[in-house]
Amino acid sequence: MTAIERLTEPAFTVGESPVWRAEESALYFVDIPAGKILRLDPATGRLDAWSAPEPVGCIAFASNGTLIAGMQTGVFSLELAADGTVAKARLGTPGFALPNMRFNDGRCDRQGRFWAGTMHNDMAAAHAVGGLFRYASPGGLTGPVVGGLVVQNGLAFSPAGDRMYLSDSHPSVRQVWCLDYDIDSGMPTNRRPFIDMNAHPGRPDGAAVDEDGCYWTCANDGGCVLRFTPEGLLDRRIDLPVKKPAMCAFGGPGLDTLFITSIRPADPAALESQPWAGAVFAARPGVKGLLETPFASPA
Repeated sequence: MTAIERLTEPAFTVGESPVWRAEESALYFVDIPAGKILRLDPATGRLDAWSAPEPVGCIAFASNGTLIAGMQTGVFSLELAADGTVAKARLGTPGFALPNMRFNDGRCDRQGRFWAGTMHNDMAAAHAVGGLFRYASPGGLTGPVVGGLVVQNGLAFSPAGDRMYLSDSHPSVRQVWCLDYDIDSGMPTNRRPFIDMNAHPGRPDGAAVDEDGCYWTCANDGGCVLRFTPEGLLDRRIDLPVKKPAMCAFGGPGLDTLFITSIRPADPAALESQPWAGAVFAARPGVKGLLETPFASPA
């Protein structure tokens, strides 16, 4: 059994996109529908928040210290002000297939290109109109490089950067794929099945890769985080006191802490058995992760 530590109050509707900022010894993450970007100091428990002008799906740090984010209407460069506000500059706008779409899960590849996927906000409608986009400088926003997704999720890269992982967490899909990744061109090819989550608890939500190349996925609705070897074999399970873990990330001074965000359901009855849903948790799984590569900012 792996001990689970609760780091925050259950205050977040959809906690997502945790990113460890080693320069600050702090964890950044977002609350998507609230349009909040948050910074947690695990050593002191201090929590800072910034209010963005629209929902924020995912964030990554740029090499110049600013943020790049996939948001409701596009990809933006963000600066966090001391007064809790966010200044944004649009970098690119995708060709959304339908109204009421937004960016969801994303991160940088090992070379510093930013990747993020889109989805329709009405999950019940199961519109397979989401796609995976790449933003690079130079090059701008391109895509969809991968299309036909309902709820894009689970984006991660192998330690060498030559393999991309991608999932669709919609209940009707519940699949994780791996793709060969050309580190020079930034193009994925040869998409193939990696994990059929219909054989495991939950749906494959946000993910992380450890230094051994193993893939950790948050089993949304399954109340756990699962670790799969590069061959796709399940070899570790961490049970959580919440049903909807959303995304995980390695951090801490030794990169040996697994931070896990979660989702707080709107139905009060659904909270009776999981009062801490919506909090951020930490575990020590006995393995180390990798630092995220910052976005390569233009000169």
